[in-house]
Amino acid sequence: MWGIVGKSGIFAQKYKLQVANNGDFMRFIGDYPAKTDAKGRVFLPSAFRKILDAEREVRLVLRNDVFQKCLVLYPESVWNMQLDSLKSQLNPWNAKQQMMLRQFVADAELVALDGQGRMLISKRKLQYAGIDGDVRFLAMDDRIEVWSKSMFEEMMNGEGELGANFEELLGHE
Repeated sequence: MWGIVGKSGIFAQKYKLQVANNGDFMRFIGDYPAKTDAKGRVFLPSAFRKILDAEREVRLVLRNDVFQKCLVLYPESVWNMQLDSLKSQLNPWNAKQQMMLRQFVADAELVALDGQGRMLISKRKLQYAGIDGDVRFLAMDDRIEVWSKSMFEEMMNGEGELGANFEELLGHE
């Protein structure tokens, strides 16, 4: 199941969802398989499209993840908040920090959904993420990761460690 939070909560009201309001952004939940076509187009899962539509998010930003070989899809409002947060922590007079900002922003691409709910992923992005046909969309709170099926499965194979990781992080004796 998935939910949404936001200024209006229109989606939550319409579909009678119980969701917590933790700010002015949306939340995505779940993971969904999909396939790219020969041109690099892929259908964004309908659960995600409904959330975007309800919050009137038309434009999306796609960039390479900074840690994993996957892509990150941001609703434009979330991207803007992320960028504002990053910029607020960087010193404009520090050359290394300005290079970080350049690299982060230069890698971003605006994408839009067509009338059928498809988005076009550039060849450069498909190659970076190792996507060749099968795709996995993974909700990550207010953004969506786009993985190649094989890399997603490889990454999730370590899920047996989840309990141990939570115990290490949160367990106190």
